[in-house]
Amino acid sequence: MTNTNEKTAARLSYAKSDAPSPWATYLVQVERVAPYLGNLARWVETLRHPKRTMIVDVPIEMDDGVVRHFEGFRVQHNLSRGPGKGGVRFHPQVTLDETMALAAWMTIKTAAMDLPFGGAKGGIRVDPFMLSQNELEKLTRRYTSEISMIIGPQKDIPAPDVNTNAQVMAWMMDTYSMQMGFTASGVVTGKPLHLGGSLGRVKATGRGVFVTGREAASRIGLALEGARVCIQGFGNVGSSAAELFAYNGARIVAIQDQWGTLIDEAGIDVKALVATSHQTKGIGGSPANNEAFWDTPCDILILAALESQMTPDRARRTTAKMVLEGANGPTLPGADDILSDRNILVMPDVICNAGGVTVSYFEWVQDFSSFFWSENEINARLDTLMVEALRKIWACADRNSISLRTATYVIACERILTARQERGLYP
Repeated sequence: MTNTNEKTAARLSYAKSDAPSPWATYLVQVERVAPYLGNLARWVETLRHPKRTMIVDVPIEMDDGVVRHFEGFRVQHNLSRGPGKGGVRFHPQVTLDETMALAAWMTIKTAAMDLPFGGAKGGIRVDPFMLSQNELEKLTRRYTSEISMIIGPQKDIPAPDVNTNAQVMAWMMDTYSMQMGFTASGVVTGKPLHLGGSLGRVKATGRGVFVTGREAASRIGLALEGARVCIQGFGNVGSSAAELFAYNGARIVAIQDQWGTLIDEAGIDVKALVATSHQTKGIGGSPANNEAFWDTPCDILILAALESQMTPDRARRTTAKMVLEGANGPTLPGADDILSDRNILVMPDVICNAGGVTVSYFEWVQDFSSFFWSENEINARLDTLMVEALRKIWACADRNSISLRTATYVIACERILTARQERGLYP
């Protein structure tokens, strides 16, 4: 088991008390895009219904001999454009409602990037910090076994998400492969390199946040050199984005993770913090600064924690010129409207954090061909695809006088529903 200090640490629980459900937030977003879909609107109901939902019991024997049961989920929202694609998260607040929304956002995200995937998501309601490595492996393998009939390289391809990593993906791949009787490296992405993983995958989501932020800053005339950046969430996404913004001259003035908040107007040493946070499982911030985080003067606010973090109250308080959604569904619809009224640019999650799924696509392709690209090639391809996707989204937004979020949904939903229409209904 983990040590006592880790068990009893005063961890920040990102507030969701007054927030609507993530699925409700997604449905509002679909409702807003429907008027722009023309003849395809007759198929829009497709987007309001997940294709398949699975709830599984995950029993494991703990290190002390006690058998505990955990609840797991896998949702395939839409498969019209290809196999499902989406991460697996281990978190105590995982619910079916949340998993449905995350799967739906993956459907939009993969279509917005024009990747040959649908949308899926999975998770287990568990606090992984309370498990030993042995217990974590047992949990992962049992969960994989329970959902194995609906996943596969041409069915549904899981990937890392909150509190999961390359090691978890290796266990998932091995479990699935043992059941199939052969090594199926393409069943998951985000694997270790020596098991068919891709260079550049670990930092791909954070890189995508930076690329979209760089393009947005250029669009509104904001220089990155000296720009003040606040970041909520300092896991894989937040830390990678922080490193890239700092490298390009921005000043990281506030960082919040689940344990507390650091604020330093002079700028936080991101490189040093990344190194220490990996050792201490936290940035060493104070919970007393958690609310002050939202009032910290900044030019760029990066939301890289969990959904429903940008509430209407916080939208009124932030001083940011732009908000970059590194997390999925971090902004409530009411807060979205307030940010729009205040002329604060919001780079929506379904394009802003799409770097991860894009490089997952690269990994999937490399696994099938058994030919692997260099990290420079990966990063260059990612940059090219994201910039081109943004160009089309911005053109759509300008043409229709709509927000970037609605424009992203217009482009994505047109692709999804065209595929649905052309495939028809069977039987």
